[in-house]
Amino acid sequence: MEFIILSLLLLSLGLYSLYYVLIKPKPTTQNLPPGRKGWPFIGETLEYHALSKKGCIEKFMSQRMQKYSSKIFKTSYLGADMVFLCSAEGNKLLFSNEHKLFKPWLPRIIENSFKSSPNITLQDEFNSLRRVIGSFTEPNALRRYVGMMDANAKRHLRKYWDGNDVVKVHDLSRKFIFALCSELMYNIHDTRTADELENLAHCIMTEFFIIPVNIPGTKFGRAVRAGREFHQRFRNMIKQRRLEIEEKREPEHKDILSLLLLEKNKDGEDLTESEIALKMQAVLIGAYDNPSIAISTIIKFLAELPEIYEQVLREQMEIANSKGPDELLSFDDLKRMKYTWNVISEVLRMEPPNSGTFREALTEVTIDGYTIPKGFKLHWAVNATHKDPECFPNPEKFDPSRYQGNDIVPFSYVPFGAGPHICPGKEFARLKLLVFFHNLVRKFRWEKIIPDEKMIRNPNLMPEKGLPVRLYPNN
Repeated sequence: MEFIILSLLLLSLGLYSLYYVLIKPKPTTQNLPPGRKGWPFIGETLEYHALSKKGCIEKFMSQRMQKYSSKIFKTSYLGADMVFLCSAEGNKLLFSNEHKLFKPWLPRIIENSFKSSPNITLQDEFNSLRRVIGSFTEPNALRRYVGMMDANAKRHLRKYWDGNDVVKVHDLSRKFIFALCSELMYNIHDTRTADELENLAHCIMTEFFIIPVNIPGTKFGRAVRAGREFHQRFRNMIKQRRLEIEEKREPEHKDILSLLLLEKNKDGEDLTESEIALKMQAVLIGAYDNPSIAISTIIKFLAELPEIYEQVLREQMEIANSKGPDELLSFDDLKRMKYTWNVISEVLRMEPPNSGTFREALTEVTIDGYTIPKGFKLHWAVNATHKDPECFPNPEKFDPSRYQGNDIVPFSYVPFGAGPHICPGKEFARLKLLVFFHNLVRKFRWEKIIPDEKMIRNPNLMPEKGLPVRLYPNN
């Protein structure tokens, strides 16, 4: 089977290459950004992902930035002509001109899997999700979630960490964040259901952003099948929730599912069951993937930097000692975790969970003196500005004090995006991380089992071996 698939791919590549050689593209007089496109159709996609899986994504960037331009270069990625933006100025232009000069973009086959309806644009889809997430994360709602998050974190640590000498961090961080989001967003309390959904979500996230060819037996094909099963599970939940509403048994707080049931399409009609299910899938994966990666990465850095761990522990003990024995955290407690959040912010700078997202030029645009034709795709590269010494002096040094003032170059620190369309779940993610580490550092110290374990991207960040650590309970 694998031989047949490989043969078909090679045949397709050969035919496409022959077409490319015999029918050459017309020369252009436009001043395009410097760079190369690589192979026909696949471009430099395979090289990008090969370096990602070796933990060398910065090598892909730095080689081209040194050869072509430190601010911008062109390539071909995910089957499209692609411009990589590598400067704070480029980020500012991109983030400040959503709807005017740029719109969201995904490869067509991925876009079709993501959108809740073929009649809706990707921009409309994002706007709809932003509305729902905005309602779910409004200030009063966030205040209510803190105690629930705290109870969930305590329960998770008792069940999966207590009594173990060694744990594999990345598996447990995924389990914690997914169970927490499932409970808060969709009122899922059953551990088995949450675990089954998490396995499907993990398959989708790790195997979707490769060469998007939906052939049975390929990783992308497996991701598509996982997406279908995910979708059906959510449709079953929608039926159950509607029954609960009829019987007046729905959850007290408005979760994501409740809010989606109130959403209308552009014609003012109720969303279909399928549309709601796809939106549920998109919101849950978005809320789960990056925070779970962040937990693993923060634990890695705290193991490597014991002096930083001690300062985080000191701050968390001060907060814990100000509360009653069984009193849960409050929203105001999280406001006092300034040093801990500076540490988390520095981890997100040095190892951002997401490498960036994509836009499409709605019109011809000039960036840094180069012409970006209408229809060209753009990728804002998070690592480029995070490691730029002009934005962050001594960028390889771990320094939480960078965030004590207002000295960060605008649009250079972008783990959540920036501008009017900054990630709507940023504050929700901040609460999850602070609550988890308040509980973890007071319970345990830890050391890495594999001292030189790499962080790789597949496509998002993850520890190559799952980050096993040895636990030492705090007395």
